[in-house]
Amino acid sequence: MTASGCVTVHGELEVVPAATRSEAAQALKAFTTAYNAADKAYDPALDADRVTGPLGAINQAGLKARQKNNPDGNANHTPLELTDARYLIPKKAGWPRWFLADTDSNRDEDSGKLDTRWLVVFVKSGPGAGWKASYLSVVAPSQLPGFAKDSDGLAEPVAADSSEPAVAPEDLSTQYTEYLQKGTPDVFAPGTSTSGWRDARRTTRRAGFSYQYIDQPLDSGTFAPLGLKTDDGGALVFFSSKHFERQTAAKGLRPPLNADVEALLTGEVKSTLTKERVSSQLVFVPKKGAGDGKVVVLNRLPGLTAAKGS
Repeated sequence: MTASGCVTVHGELEVVPAATRSEAAQALKAFTTAYNAADKAYDPALDADRVTGPLGAINQAGLKARQKNNPDGNANHTPLELTDARYLIPKKAGWPRWFLADTDSNRDEDSGKLDTRWLVVFVKSGPGAGWKASYLSVVAPSQLPGFAKDSDGLAEPVAADSSEPAVAPEDLSTQYTEYLQKGTPDVFAPGTSTSGWRDARRTTRRAGFSYQYIDQPLDSGTFAPLGLKTDDGGALVFFSSKHFERQTAAKGLRPPLNADVEALLTGEVKSTLTKERVSSQLVFVPKKGAGDGKVVVLNRLPGLTAAKGS
């Protein structure tokens, strides 16, 4: 991630910690407060200034749909609590700056197979901007690798174009979407979000309907990949992608609609329905030359962001 147009008067050329721990804690608290207010009222405006990137796209579209279908708000709202936070704060020159909050949520069980950690990435686009949550991943504690630390005990970022991991972070979105389309490049370990997803698409059948899938990389601006070095020389990387599913009906049939899709629909569904989703992935990328070199998808968070009928 290179800084452009930097001026030294603001210190943008100096390599500094992205945030203080108190600043990171405040960012997490502000996000959680706004998220809960938005979820209770089903009002995307209430947390619009606290989310960005893939999480923002998914969150805002989801709230928009639920608001349309439930104008009186969320009758089943339970406040989200994110506690036991560990902050992984890298040093960086220029903007954007970012850090990772590794937290425990009240959406799981605190022991056994159902125990999870919520990983929230916060990004700040400039000196006058606020911290916004851009990525969210939910993983089992056992899936988290150890992280490399610098001489000050801070996390070490992975450059987008780094040649140290088996796949550079900036190439992950393109390689993932190409793999989903064609099965190559074969750099991803088998799993539900890789080989399993391709198999599910291939075997989807419904009489009178055909399905088409288009996958597109999403890797710039607030959707850029962000990664941290692991203590074994690999990298833990968050990256984004976009996915389209088109359903075409035979004459006399019409693709079915559910309430969430209908709430985000433009056009009229006559014979085709195209759903657009944004997805964020958390992957472990091994060090180049280590093991089989396969990228392991630890979590995928997709969300419907638009729908179009024709």
